[in-house]
Amino acid sequence: MLVKVRVFPGSKKEKITKTTDNSFEIKIKEKPERGEANKKLILVLSSYFKIPQSKVRLIKGFRQRNKIFKVDK
Repeated sequence: MLVKVRVFPGSKKEKITKTTDNSFEIKIKEKPERGEANKKLILVLSSYFKIPQSKVRLIKGFRQRNKIFKVDK
């Protein structure tokens, strides 16, 4: 399943909001440096779907706010 994510790095609070069936808005505290924000997004999505982190892969948007993840259930 492909999941679209709009990320807001450097937020004060961490929050995940489901906007449609396969798209989310995620606020995280990590800054977008050295891939730290992407690692945190994988952690947040894996805990949301209750699957291991190895089942979540970033496919598109490595350096953008809009990202596409592949989630294998």
